[in-house]
Amino acid sequence: MSAAGEKSTEKSPDRPARSRRILFLLPLAVFLALSAVFLMQLVSGRDTSLVPSALIGKPAPQTELAALEGSGLPGLSTADFTGKVTLVNVWGSWCVPCRQEHPLLMQLAQDGRFELAGLNYKDKPENARRFLGDLGNPFDRIGVDASGRTAIDWGVYGVPETFLVGPDGTIRYKHVGPFTPESIRDDLMPAVEKALYGVPAG
Repeated sequence: MSAAGEKSTEKSPDRPARSRRILFLLPLAVFLALSAVFLMQLVSGRDTSLVPSALIGKPAPQTELAALEGSGLPGLSTADFTGKVTLVNVWGSWCVPCRQEHPLLMQLAQDGRFELAGLNYKDKPENARRFLGDLGNPFDRIGVDASGRTAIDWGVYGVPETFLVGPDGTIRYKHVGPFTPESIRDDLMPAVEKALYGVPAG
């Protein structure tokens, strides 16, 4: 056998090993690239509350949710939005940021210019009632979305999220994550004012 033949025989077992190494490292490389993108977004200070919604300026999704048992409040229906400004807050008793934002919702409930509606997301009724019993109930009505299907229709990314619905039934504003005093003052209340006076969203 020639020297060239010996060389090719020696190299051939190496090729499958190299291919296996590449296949092993490929998912790791993809993971690292995605992690880098995620880290860059965090470092850039991007405000996650400003996630855009395709529903802004469009009618609120068809909603027919039963009331929270034992709350003494009505459920949530699309028909409830007509003729008034409504703040729809998506929450769950299991959600830690919901608990953090709740005192601010209690303050918002004192503003008689709009109705505050709760969309209780993937929760157990007894836990939701206990949550409201412990922290207070800011809501005028509560609809129960046990399966999470209605939240999907609303384009919910996670909880809490809050939507402002105008008197014409269109979504005027969306806030992702818990409210802060600043986000209420700088973003929500100007949107409420616009909705009250019929100024177009945007």
